[in-house]
Amino acid sequence: MAVNRSSAGAQSDARVGSDDGDGGRVSTGVAGLDVVLGGGLLPQGFYLLQGDPGSGKTTIALQFARSCVARGESILYVSLSESRQDLERTVRSHGWSFDGIMLLDLSKEESEAADPNQQNTLFYPAEIELGQTIHAILDEIERVRPRCIVFDGLSELRMLAGDSFTYRRQVLALKNYFEARKITVLLLDDRTIRLGESQPETLVGGSILLERSLPGYGGARRRLCVTKVRGAGFRSGYHDYDIVEGAGVVVHPRLIATQTAAPERDVFVSGVPGLDKMMGGGLQTGTTTLLLGPAGVGKSTISMQYVASALLRGVPSAVYTFDEVLETLFERTEKLCFQGVREYVESGLLHARQVNPAELSPGGFASDVQRLVNEEGVRIVVIDSLNGYISAMPEERFLETNLHELFAYLNQRGIVTILVVAQHGFLGSDMRSIDVSYLADSVLLMRYFEAGGEILQALSVVKKRNGYHERTLRQLRITEEGLSVGEPLHSFRGIMTGVPEYLGSEPILMDEQNR
Repeated sequence: MAVNRSSAGAQSDARVGSDDGDGGRVSTGVAGLDVVLGGGLLPQGFYLLQGDPGSGKTTIALQFARSCVARGESILYVSLSESRQDLERTVRSHGWSFDGIMLLDLSKEESEAADPNQQNTLFYPAEIELGQTIHAILDEIERVRPRCIVFDGLSELRMLAGDSFTYRRQVLALKNYFEARKITVLLLDDRTIRLGESQPETLVGGSILLERSLPGYGGARRRLCVTKVRGAGFRSGYHDYDIVEGAGVVVHPRLIATQTAAPERDVFVSGVPGLDKMMGGGLQTGTTTLLLGPAGVGKSTISMQYVASALLRGVPSAVYTFDEVLETLFERTEKLCFQGVREYVESGLLHARQVNPAELSPGGFASDVQRLVNEEGVRIVVIDSLNGYISAMPEERFLETNLHELFAYLNQRGIVTILVVAQHGFLGSDMRSIDVSYLADSVLLMRYFEAGGEILQALSVVKKRNGYHERTLRQLRITEEGLSVGEPLHSFRGIMTGVPEYLGSEPILMDEQNR
């Protein structure tokens, strides 16, 4: 049954939900989603939120309703699919309150079906006609005169309509009714459309699609995209999001590096003279440095040496570790290069994160890095290791694009980014690693080699886009007294292959007395 009101009634009812504001955006209650939408929903619009079961539609709808209450706007939640008990259970799971949200419960509640004193606003979609449901909704709107409405769900309305033509005509009639009364409406619909069923996207002013998938291992992956918003711009493409207890849906807008401005340049030193000399003075801000080598060669220790030097200068720093627990990282750092690292964590100058790759979304990781840079003033970011970050990617074909956007964003913000990449194997010429060297501005290559019956370490700078660097090989030695880098190894050939050949007459390798 279509909505049918007289013209006089429509004119008198047009005051319902009128907006006397300045035409600004209406917040969804989800900060990241507002960013994707360019500031929020356009007022008095007709919006569709659709997604798979368990994708978070109801949670977003409740966040939208709570944001309306916080702004002092009246909100009516019309539910054809979930009962009050179900909604209140979701609200309580996040520690929220349902206060201020007007609810019209049209869902089927078996426990109340046997109650002779049940309220008149309780109906059973499978047992009544479409017209009765629509009239119940319109009567409640006329009574409470809301400025905003959540309509959950279109799936039940589709079932009541019986056929595609009736359903489409009814949705269009509701749209005209809401627009005449200047009400902002959020429609919820399941993404379980069968072939031949009417699609509501063409009838709405904006559409948001939620997707949920299960990878081979780990937690569910969730992402959304805004498919249309009439009369307004938005950030297109997919954006990762999570459902967090206490916070609800948290959206991670995709980074767009071109939106940031270039900062002033500076140089970060390691505090190890030989290493800084090899790097042409240090690491320039706004660049990405790749530390490449086999396991145990000293990549993480060198990265923490740069962090230690920054902390001593009072520079906020961030370390993301994928491959080891934080306690192990702290213990090694304090033994080899920097005492008191835990105190810097407690003071908030060092932000250390132990990341679980099985639960990580690329968008969530990028959002956390962005927050530390923008809100905490972090100037140096260490990712240890990039191998662990890559394993967290649900779809490897987008790996290069994700990495490029993240590094470009950090570079344009003037951040020193250090990437640790482990190679497979220890010695010889068949060591392999992921090929991301073209994304880095500088590459520090590290190798084991054998000399005099001892396994030693060597390092060399093989790339630096933005300035001078040494082209020599130097020995690296890590002891309890810290890091030291020796003189150039001119008398050796084949060190980087792991099978060196001594060509000189007098070795210049460091030992315990010569460091």
